[in-house]
Amino acid sequence: MLDANLKTQLKAYMEKAVRPIHITAHLDDSAGSTELQALLKDLQDVSDKITVTEQRGGERTPSFALTSPGHDIHLTFAGLPMGHEFTSLVLALLQVGGHPSKLAQDVIEQIRTLDGEYRFETYFSLSCQNCPDVVQALNLMAVLNPKIQHVAIDGALFQQEVEQREVMSVPTIFLNGEVFGAGRMGVEEIVAKLDTNAGKREAEKIKAKAPYDVLVVGGGPAGAAAAIYAARKGIRTGVAAERFGGQVLDTMAIENFISVPYTEGPKLAAALEQHVKDYQVDVMNLQRAEALVPAGRDGLVEVKLANGASLKSKTVVLSTGARWRQMNVPGENEYRNKGVAYCPHCDGPLFKGKRVAVIGGGNSGVEAAIDLAGIVAHVTLIEFDSQLRADDVLQRKLRSLPNVRVVTSAQTTEVLGDGSKVNGLVYKDRAGGDTHRVELEGVFVQIGLLPNTEWLKGVVALSPRGEIIVDDRGQTSVPGVFAAGDATTVPYKQIVIAMGEGSKAALSAFDHLIRTSAPVETPDAVAA
Repeated sequence: MLDANLKTQLKAYMEKAVRPIHITAHLDDSAGSTELQALLKDLQDVSDKITVTEQRGGERTPSFALTSPGHDIHLTFAGLPMGHEFTSLVLALLQVGGHPSKLAQDVIEQIRTLDGEYRFETYFSLSCQNCPDVVQALNLMAVLNPKIQHVAIDGALFQQEVEQREVMSVPTIFLNGEVFGAGRMGVEEIVAKLDTNAGKREAEKIKAKAPYDVLVVGGGPAGAAAAIYAARKGIRTGVAAERFGGQVLDTMAIENFISVPYTEGPKLAAALEQHVKDYQVDVMNLQRAEALVPAGRDGLVEVKLANGASLKSKTVVLSTGARWRQMNVPGENEYRNKGVAYCPHCDGPLFKGKRVAVIGGGNSGVEAAIDLAGIVAHVTLIEFDSQLRADDVLQRKLRSLPNVRVVTSAQTTEVLGDGSKVNGLVYKDRAGGDTHRVELEGVFVQIGLLPNTEWLKGVVALSPRGEIIVDDRGQTSVPGVFAAGDATTVPYKQIVIAMGEGSKAALSAFDHLIRTSAPVETPDAVAA
């Protein structure tokens, strides 16, 4: 199951385990069970701390539970955690085996003191780059608190179960049989939802913070670069981010980051966060900015947060990034995560053998259609323009696929459904004016990005597209407020460009601090 190189690496990792790990496998006669048996045998081969017991049948087969003698741990994988989830398996083995987590101690104590009965089920797909964060978070929580149970379920393998529970996007989390959340969530976000007083406590902590020299709003590539460059100047630096990593977390493959031939978004985002934390930067995650107040007599810019707290700083770098643009047609919001999706890599496997549409004919849309064509029964690509805008090489690949239909000069006007899930869409022929209905089960929207700048309207000058207008130094229309990344008017929304712009904005902020804090020369001082 595992190649020799991977087994060698795994053996080195498992030397960090300090207590026995017992695996109970639930198997049947399926091919999946045969593969799981092979995987578990490989695990036994790499560590004498691992023992495996096999049982026939069970609630879900194939599946396996991990625990350690003398410890009350309820952690199960239903399916084979390979692909993106192999790291989740390795971490689960280490944590069940007693290897300590790198999670902040205050968060660990918060998890251990959660009271109640929490039975979590997470549906994932092996191609989903967002799913491991959720699976790893809940696995760790199950190790730390015996009142927390977690089952990670491969949605593609348990297709009938997925359809019965109407799971149409991953990751989807159930708590005690009810939907708890969908999409990427980390430990802190999950704990905040369970511990209802956590937000108030965090707000009080934030209110007590002293003003910063540079406050970065946003934790994507631009924000991370700005924080590092500011901190290296030895000045007080803070970062307030709604989701550290930003849009990079939703990026599958990155092959144009100079000097790194290939990486993946979540891996790069983790590296960015670690690099920032290597400096004396006050990182405040899960904090959404709601208002910006220009500097008053005290010379401090104020950023008001959604939790009621506010932060003050001598300078601010805005790097709030962008999000997937929506079609804004009837049915889109109603059927979001019920057939309307924005990440083909994550949710594509849930539509195996079904009919889907991709909205958008740029590189993202065409790449999505190509990927989905290998999974689903049929893809209809709908493009508003009279021709596709993707690179020629992608268009040639798309048109070579037998189960793809391309419709141009078409405007999607409505997403249709039966009240619980998508069953079609309507588009209008922009040339003739006729309307057409397409019967399908999924709609993947790939029509670009929208800057996260609504909260800045009326305060900072924005372009007609809602982007923050900046000069060649990253300065906005508000003194002491700079901006960088996908939220700005700087062209070419690329990771490497965002990092450069973030660095430049921080250097400009530092220059602003020097110039505004320099003592004013008087005639007497000049004469002296």
